[in-house]
Amino acid sequence: MQFLVLAVLGGAVRVGTPFLFVSLGECITEKSGRINLGLEGVLVLSAMASFLIANLFNSPWLGVLGGACVGGLFAAIHGAICSIRRVNDIAMGIACMMLGIGIAFYVGKPLIQLNAISLTSLNLGSWSSSEQVRSALEINVLFPIGILITLLMSWGFKHTKWGMIIRMVGDSSDAAKAQGVSVTRVRFLSTMLGGAIAGIGGASLSLCYPGGWNEGLSSGQGLIAVALVIFAKWKPLNCLMAAMVFGGAGSLGPALQSAGINGYYYLFNAVPYFLTLIILVITCAPQRALRGAPSELGKIQ
Repeated sequence: MQFLVLAVLGGAVRVGTPFLFVSLGECITEKSGRINLGLEGVLVLSAMASFLIANLFNSPWLGVLGGACVGGLFAAIHGAICSIRRVNDIAMGIACMMLGIGIAFYVGKPLIQLNAISLTSLNLGSWSSSEQVRSALEINVLFPIGILITLLMSWGFKHTKWGMIIRMVGDSSDAAKAQGVSVTRVRFLSTMLGGAIAGIGGASLSLCYPGGWNEGLSSGQGLIAVALVIFAKWKPLNCLMAAMVFGGAGSLGPALQSAGINGYYYLFNAVPYFLTLIILVITCAPQRALRGAPSELGKIQ
């Protein structure tokens, strides 16, 4: 039982790290009053780009940097086009998602056969003589970076001029314009920064866990992140906790299998998607208002 708990906790960090980065990226984007459903495309494209760059230069950290840059640039396309009058954020996000996935699958076809290059994990279980415990406590090295970004975003939204401008643009574009703020510029930069943060999540997928590159790597985590941000009520610290919840749910099946419980493996693997469905049903119910949501999100048509 003790090993099972450790396996779920360790798995929550490994599986939840991509969720954390993508949800933080969507959080900053939605804080500015824009929705980016294209983050699934950003995630897949940056995962492929990270793996490609890491293999070209034999450096996983250059792969992480490349994934962040590719994610930011691809999200900038979404931000630029959505800045055009009468362009729908949601429709454009779906188009970008399909484009990003298509490019990643086409360019990444030859990469499927390559040997995986990966970042070194943080082994927090070195104190134990049990190989299973040490394996369960191998932590994604990008997770501390995610925590740092979480704390910086949480502090920045409350205590910095730029953070307050993002919140003002997301809550009332008219008030922002009255203050001389360029709503288009703020939303474009927020979308691009959100894509860069999500790009680190893509690097986590291909360079940490599960590692390598294949066409089913993301399993819809970019889309799940939208529900996760709603669940977190657009607060970075809550995004961290929500990512761990989703990560723990996603690691439940492998943890049970490692403990010798093989029944219902695929059913337990579906838990994150079941949680997403529950969140969407609850938050979309007419009697439940989306408390904490940026007001401008309700104006998207």
